[in-house]
Amino acid sequence: MKRSINNIAFVSLLPLALLSGCNDNDSSPMEVEEVVIPEPVVYSYEVTVSNLTYGQPLSPVAVVLHDEGQFWQIGESASVALEVLAESGDNSSFLMEENVLAGQSGTGIIMPGMSETIEVSLTDNEPALLSLATMLVNTNDAFTGINAITLTNLPVGESISLTTRSYDAGTEKNSELISTIPGPASSGAGEGFNEIRDDLDMVGMHAGVVSVDDGLSTSVLTQAHKFDNPTLHITINRTN
Repeated sequence: MKRSINNIAFVSLLPLALLSGCNDNDSSPMEVEEVVIPEPVVYSYEVTVSNLTYGQPLSPVAVVLHDEGQFWQIGESASVALEVLAESGDNSSFLMEENVLAGQSGTGIIMPGMSETIEVSLTDNEPALLSLATMLVNTNDAFTGINAITLTNLPVGESISLTTRSYDAGTEKNSELISTIPGPASSGAGEGFNEIRDDLDMVGMHAGVVSVDDGLSTSVLTQAHKFDNPTLHITINRTN
């Protein structure tokens, strides 16, 4: 039986017609949901430190933000980082303590009657606490600062002001010898950090220096190096 040319053409075009019929021109393209990346939240503080002593320079101040813990406790042994700071004024280990979220060092020595403002910030992690420490450099191991001050309820534009007392790290005897005082009273000849602990090995309130003027004949210190509490005036201002 012979097929007509027209029938052959119809059969060969049929698959194309079926395929074209499967194309759904009425369907809408898939909607892509836009992902919005939130802006980073920055928590910023200005910490102004004023030296209230008559003749005690302060080592570069360490300011740290953290969410837990304390950096010293009365009656307990000082950490190595605190020992290094209190004996030599070196704050680098203190700034790298395990619970530190962000930290900043002052630019240099703060002389009596002088002030410095230190800025410290933290991104996307709200700090709960702020601590600060500095050495009284014409001493064996005296330091001062604030320990775990809460920032939780401090709004932007508000500030906290407070004063501090002086502490004895308890890691080095308060001999006041020229060989053990690292500050300008010994013209820099005194030793800084020494890993040997020859004192009570516990943090306490500092009784102050004796000095050569008040009977300690071997002391390199004078009455000018004596200090009373408070030692520092500190203002913490939240700027962001």
